[in-house]
Amino acid sequence: MRTLDAALAAHLGQDATTVCHCWRLTLRNGSVLGFTEHDRDLVFAATQFQAASGFLSSGFEAEEGLAASTNEVVGGFSSDAISQEALARGDYDGARVEVFLANWQAPEQHQQLQVLEIGEVSREGGGFKAELRSRAHRLSQPQGRSFTRRCDAVFGDAACGFDPDSAGFFATGTVLAVESETRLVIAGTGAFAEGYFAHGTARLESGDLAGRSFDIDGNAPVAAGMRVDLWLPLEHLPETGDQVRLTAGCDKAFSTCRTKFGNHLNFRGFPHVPGADFAYSYVNGESAHDGSPLFK
Repeated sequence: MRTLDAALAAHLGQDATTVCHCWRLTLRNGSVLGFTEHDRDLVFAATQFQAASGFLSSGFEAEEGLAASTNEVVGGFSSDAISQEALARGDYDGARVEVFLANWQAPEQHQQLQVLEIGEVSREGGGFKAELRSRAHRLSQPQGRSFTRRCDAVFGDAACGFDPDSAGFFATGTVLAVESETRLVIAGTGAFAEGYFAHGTARLESGDLAGRSFDIDGNAPVAAGMRVDLWLPLEHLPETGDQVRLTAGCDKAFSTCRTKFGNHLNFRGFPHVPGADFAYSYVNGESAHDGSPLFK
């Protein structure tokens, strides 16, 4: 059972109160940021909660049991700590959020209300809206493996077992031109076949987007180097001369795993499982239905 701070409980029992909400964000890189909806900065719990961010919260809801409740917080881009570029880069995705109720006249009187995670973030005009999800939402995420024809491993992880840094399966170059939000021209990558990097990633190694990776839809050789098409449009464009590392892509098919990477012994799918078309098929006089193996 949660114990309410005695001093704060006494204050809440008064006819008039001076309380506000505060949020402490712990980003995935370990950085800690504090924000408040009050009109001046507050300091407590070894954190400075900035008022310049213009935060405003919705009414908080909580349910008994393991129901995954959601709330939201609204803010403006008036603080140096929060910028449109930072949100576009995904700096706040999955951040841990501690919600406090504090007496702004005596900040040492505070109480932690909830521990949440940042979910979907939307931007409009000069502000943003962030969904705050209960950590119970993780319980609704799929767990374990599924019986599918395609591989369920992430390319290059321990289950896959293939080293994406192997020679011939990556290329480095520089951004020669930005033709659109989804198309880059990369120079200095060497000769690779069309579609070789499809389903792979493009990682920026320098510039404002250094460290960010983007999924590749396809690639094709051009006179100046290589044209790379991305799955999703870039909200912040790289600069000419930025360093890029391209990693070969895998479409999760058994044939690709075998012929392109020679890694079929580690294939994590079930390519020989009959599909729905076979399950609902009928005897037509041409196919064998004698119980023998479909694949040998």
